[in-house]
Amino acid sequence: MNGYGAAHPRSGHPRRPGDVVRTARSAAGWTQAALGRRCGCSASQISRWETGRSPLRDIGVLRVLATALGLPIEVFGLIPDNPHGVSGRTLPVRWPTVGPVPVTKPEEDDPMRRRTLLAGAGGLAAGVLAGGSPAHGAADPIRSLGAVLLNPPIANAEPLSLDELRRTVAVVRSIFHQAKYGEVAAVMPKVLARTMATRAELDSTSGVAVANRHLAELYTLTTELMIKVSNDRLAWTAADRALQAADASGDLLTQAATRRSWGIVLRRSGQADTARQLVLDTAEALQPHLRRGPEHLAGYGTLLETAAYTAAVDGDRDTAKALIAEAAGAAARVAPHATAFNPTAVGLYQVSIARVLGDSGTAIEHARRIDPASIPVVERRARYFSDVARAFHQWGKPEQCYRALLAAEHAAPDEVRYRPAIHRITESLVRHPNAAALPGLTAFARRTGVPA
Repeated sequence: MNGYGAAHPRSGHPRRPGDVVRTARSAAGWTQAALGRRCGCSASQISRWETGRSPLRDIGVLRVLATALGLPIEVFGLIPDNPHGVSGRTLPVRWPTVGPVPVTKPEEDDPMRRRTLLAGAGGLAAGVLAGGSPAHGAADPIRSLGAVLLNPPIANAEPLSLDELRRTVAVVRSIFHQAKYGEVAAVMPKVLARTMATRAELDSTSGVAVANRHLAELYTLTTELMIKVSNDRLAWTAADRALQAADASGDLLTQAATRRSWGIVLRRSGQADTARQLVLDTAEALQPHLRRGPEHLAGYGTLLETAAYTAAVDGDRDTAKALIAEAAGAAARVAPHATAFNPTAVGLYQVSIARVLGDSGTAIEHARRIDPASIPVVERRARYFSDVARAFHQWGKPEQCYRALLAAEHAAPDEVRYRPAIHRITESLVRHPNAAALPGLTAFARRTGVPA
């Protein structure tokens, strides 16, 4: 294993960064000149990197290439500055203003392209995830993941090294942040099995703790996925397992993240008071550690956001306002680009809080202050447009609602394909008296699985 490339999944030989760049570029359908334009260099320089004539060792260059290609930086052997963040392109997505409604259909997911891209990442991550991408029209991968959560198969899985496990979890995290929910569900059973096998094989206390931290993150991602698809029973199961793994890891930030997810599950089960107290107690436990680094301050602020939203769901307007203001203060103390927690992240919660309080107009005003192209994580960008659609729907503005749904689909097709709340809005639009004035609505409904 070298410092920049992982072993080739078949040969076991190190895979050069240039090989990763070439495979990922080809999977994206770009010429060397096209990639060069995205990176600010010439096509000949891209060629020299891909062929190995010019060594790829500069960390800054590798980060630029990872961002341009939409790859997690871990595929080049780099450790992210913010392990909870994501590398990826920022796609220009326009605000859904009033006007002619576009009827263009977004490009369908291409499982083969995803597998090729993952193969281009090199290393164990590609091997672990191979064959995991669901084919369009195949059995529901989220239902399959649910079956595994409720009835785990008794089978031996091959363990990984801790470095291989770190890279694999990073790829799964990246897929989730790209809002590829079906793909996450498809690969998660195998990744969970290999993570648990890794933990069982380790002898050192520190190694077991690291494996538990990774296992807690995987179960937390599973919890978030089940919350998105409104399967509260499975969210509860996954969140409970995440808590157990996090406590076994002894890692404070991991424990905070899992308790935040547990709080969301409690709130969705009708226990808002308990949920709010749990999240606030966790935030208080983090307070003495806020000077340790931006990740601790970000974890604290994220907990406040969740507590504010929980208060809003419970109808406690004053508490929600106070908590989100405190979260905004925390975001102002985090250095720009240090973590995924920033003023824009707080703004997204302000949209959601206003919406659940019934203040549709206020929600839209908050949304208009956010440039969606400035939201680097695709999952959050898609969630932003979903919230905008829900606010317009609540406000009784079908055209603006529909435009926001199209923008959400453009950002991430799985956002409208898997989320029941979006399905209900789409059904109401199909039945609306002015449905004929929304070009392409029937086709949109079919793409999301809603009878039209």
